[in-house]
Amino acid sequence: MNARSLSIAKDFSRFPAGRFESDGKFPGEVCRRRLLVPALNEGGDLVVDLRGTLGYGSSFLEEAFGGLVREEGFSAEDLHRRLKFISDDETLESEIWSYIDAAAAVQMRHHA
Repeated sequence: MNARSLSIAKDFSRFPAGRFESDGKFPGEVCRRRLLVPALNEGGDLVVDLRGTLGYGSSFLEEAFGGLVREEGFSAEDLHRRLKFISDDETLESEIWSYIDAAAAVQMRHHA
């Protein structure tokens, strides 16, 4: 199956910021619900282009990507298989994976 791709800058906003909808116009919660979840629910791999924004705050990234595990029920294993990133900043990808893996660790502790 072919990979789907989306661009945070083109498909969401060049100015992603904040965690919750109450934090502003383009928070992680909205990105997750409107962009990431529908694309992942279509199946197959998803390539997320992180280029072209004016940067990312940790609250945005944690809510958008960690929230996939915490709020949407995706497993970290599934996301590691299916999610790919394009970025000019190699630290962004490791930061995102740290949020996904931390959310999974919390889930495991709660279900142990």
